[in-house]
Amino acid sequence: MSSRRPAVAGVFYPSDRHELQLSIEAAFAEAAPSLHDSTSPKALIVPHAGYIYSGAVAASAFRRIAPARKQIHRVVLLGPSHRVYVRGIAVPSVDSFDTPLGPITIDAELRAAILCLPAVVIDDEPHRREHS
Repeated sequence: MSSRRPAVAGVFYPSDRHELQLSIEAAFAEAAPSLHDSTSPKALIVPHAGYIYSGAVAASAFRRIAPARKQIHRVVLLGPSHRVYVRGIAVPSVDSFDTPLGPITIDAELRAAILCLPAVVIDDEPHRREHS
């Protein structure tokens, strides 16, 4: 199984599992209270700066989908490429992204399904040092 190492662990967020867990819990403690409507968004736009800068805002967004956590079966992450020019969408070839909290498995079935689209390519270089 191939994996991508964390690009900014220890810089944008703690590299230690326990310290990262505490950091996430602190962000959710600071987060704005969830709205009391019955709808869950289908998409979120969430900041990806260092947790000390944007953690509470990101947690506020994720809190909005928490009531639907048992209905969510797939997450599609779209992020900008900060260091490598990408025309279209670059999907990674690896099986997972390593994180201090454990690996995040890449949906190989979805990746294979979208590779027939003209703007989608497998390219690991944009992902190698990406923090989004």
